[in-house]
Amino acid sequence: MNKSESKYYNTALLMDEALLILLETKDFEFITVKEICLKAGVNRSTFYLHYENTSDLLVETIEMITKRFYESFNNENHDVFTTSKEESIFINEKYLIPYLNFVKENKKIFKLIHDKPQLFSAQKIANQMYKDFFSPILDKFGVEEKEKIYIFSFFTQGTLAIVLRWLANNCKEEVEEMSALIIRILDIQIKK
Repeated sequence: MNKSESKYYNTALLMDEALLILLETKDFEFITVKEICLKAGVNRSTFYLHYENTSDLLVETIEMITKRFYESFNNENHDVFTTSKEESIFINEKYLIPYLNFVKENKKIFKLIHDKPQLFSAQKIANQMYKDFFSPILDKFGVEEKEKIYIFSFFTQGTLAIVLRWLANNCKEEVEEMSALIIRILDIQIKK
């Protein structure tokens, strides 16, 4: 990345972060370009150099968050098509630790996404995760097509409930402790 590209990226990142900060206290429809620029410390002309409107910025912000989330798993090989059946189980630390670390490091963003799921296209992202990860993994276990979405819902909603409680407790418990708890709870449900 050359100097002008990194400057462009840094400016865009400032505006992404400014938008997220403003969303903590204000509905998106009422956020102005002026407010974003003030919060980001950039001129209006700089904003319009990057975006046509605030909706363009929102799209980029969602892409930035999604990219950060997926990058949090990059330290491991998570190719669902080449890993073994045993390595593909989501109920293990290989997947939970990066997920919980991402949540802990991005508490405000995670809360925003949960509080404003339509704004952040949360269902679209969940559908993509189902298609890219969960469905192929469930295929390895011979799960019938009609049952897959229910298993996905059980896993994601149950884990989300635990994570939201952890967030309400300001993530006081360690990531490893929460991972072990989720594994124990899901293991109990599977054995029933």
